[in-house]
Parts: sequence; structure tokens; C-alpha cells
Amino acid sequence: MTTSIMIVGVGGQGTLLASRLMGAALLSQGWDVKVSEVHGMSQRGGSVVTYVKYGECVASPIVDMGEADVIMAFEQLEAARWAPYLKPGGKLVMSTQRLDPMPVITGAAEYPQGIVEKLQAAGVNLQAVDALSLAEQAGSSKAVNVVLIGALAKHMEIPAEVWQTCIKEQVKPAFVEMNLKAFALGYDA
Repeated sequence: MTTSIMIVGVGGQGTLLASRLMGAALLSQGWDVKVSEVHGMSQRGGSVVTYVKYGECVASPIVDMGEADVIMAFEQLEAARWAPYLKPGGKLVMSTQRLDPMPVITGAAEYPQGIVEKLQAAGVNLQAVDALSLAEQAGSSKAVNVVLIGALAKHMEIPAEVWQTCIKEQVKPAFVEMNLKAFALGYDA
């Protein structure tokens, strides 16, 4: 049996670090882990998705529609865009942050309203976290990714200490303390 996780967001939000932390934590627990490359316009503020699969034996990291056990979304619109990939009973951990896509910035479209309510009305098992406020509390708005890792880690069978060790190993030394604080705030959210 494998577990499928999707990490979705917008380029520049730290999806790559999140997938590296996730992969390192899972590998440390003895799982076979496959992590996909980042797909999307990661350098240009476009939609980005990374797949992480783990289990006894994993053939491919790709997650098809209706197969994700967990989706970690860094932004509301991305949560809505990728929600169909969640399997029945799956969990969506989402930052309540909004990042306007280019059509909204140019005035060609409006940002959809009521995304959280619509996801809940559709029966999605949703944990909405004000990850931006928690990241700022930790010391940087760029720590949204690690706040969300913390929020998700609370629901996984990996001890917090393992995640903390992975942060110390994967994050540049100058940012370790801030990221440890972000993880703790997310874990307690």
C-alpha cells in the first residue's frame, strides 16, 4: 500500500523545500519514497505541483485524479484547482493565503470568493491554516511552506523530532531557527 501526497502552490512559495523535507522525513523512517520534480511555472508565479509517494514499494510518484491521500496547498485557488485529485476521505491542508494569478492582476478575471466554504460544502476534509500569519510570527513570510509541513506532520506517524532533524539538515544554517519555529507553530495550529 502506498500513500500519495500532492504539494501544490505558486512558483516561489517553497514547494521544492517542502517536498525535500517530506522526502527526507519519510526516508528516515525506512519507507520507499518517490518525489516528482516540480511541474509548472515555478520561476514565474504560475501553478506548481509536486508529488510525493511512499510505502513498502513505490513504482512511480505520479498521482492521478481521485488518488491523493493528502493535498498540501499553499494558496486557496490552488487548493480548489487540485481538490479533484483528493480521494474520498483524503485530507486537504490549506493555507488561507490568496495570491492573485495574472488574469486577476490584469483585471481579466476576479479571484473566486468563498473557496473555503465551497470546499467544506463539497465534503472535503479540510484543515485551513492562516499559515502566512504564523510564518510572519516565526520571522518570515517565506516560511509558509514549513508552517504547512508542521500542520500536516501532526497527522502523520512521524515524530516531531524527526521533522526537526530534517529541517536542520535541509535548511541553510542561517534559517534553521526560524524554520523550526515555523514548524512548531504549524504543528500547534
